[in-house]
Amino acid sequence: MYTSPAFWERLWRTGGIQSLGCFVIGYIIYGHQPQVGDSSDVLAAFYNGGRTQILIAAIFYGFAILNLMWFAAALRTTLADAGQDGWGAAATASSAAVGGVFILLVTVVAALANSIAGSGNQALTSGLNDLTWAGLVLSSFPRAMLIMASAFGLWRARLISNALFTSGVAAVVLVLLGGTTWLSAGLWAPDGMYSRFVSPAIGVVWAMVVSWVLLKRSPATRNGW
Repeated sequence: MYTSPAFWERLWRTGGIQSLGCFVIGYIIYGHQPQVGDSSDVLAAFYNGGRTQILIAAIFYGFAILNLMWFAAALRTTLADAGQDGWGAAATASSAAVGGVFILLVTVVAALANSIAGSGNQALTSGLNDLTWAGLVLSSFPRAMLIMASAFGLWRARLISNALFTSGVAAVVLVLLGGTTWLSAGLWAPDGMYSRFVSPAIGVVWAMVVSWVLLKRSPATRNGW
């Protein structure tokens, strides 16, 4: 059956929305990550008892990362067509960094679920569980860079308004703040509400905005599509 180029282009440009969908599904299936310093009983119950759901969630996270790469490629192509390939390259690099961090986190969690948590090594299990929270916090920096590259690139290419550009700059600052969440407890802890919900929600909203901008663009004439 013949599939038109317009179908693939639309699929390409909606990579951000597809990535968000996969992340949300994976997050729901995965459940609530044990907090920093939780007891060995809590860790064992989560990683041993939820082994199947963790592995299913890992599959969805993998699809999310793949679609994130498509999203960054579509963004770079759009910016290159508008003469802003430098910002497009920054978007590609930052998306690769985000993907790399999440691949590492998925690998650690899968290892915990399949072997490490059941080995009885409580210190290693607790340390790796804490590492996943540290990785989530550190991912704030490449996520902020991706938002910055898209905001500045689309603004300089005159594809978004000054108001949207200002919103993008605000999003960069707010996501960067997520990289400073190192208090022992509360909102500003690595496993607190800011890291778990506020910072990711800002990224979700901005990714939807950029996807909307990409979908509004007329079909490119480049053979790269």
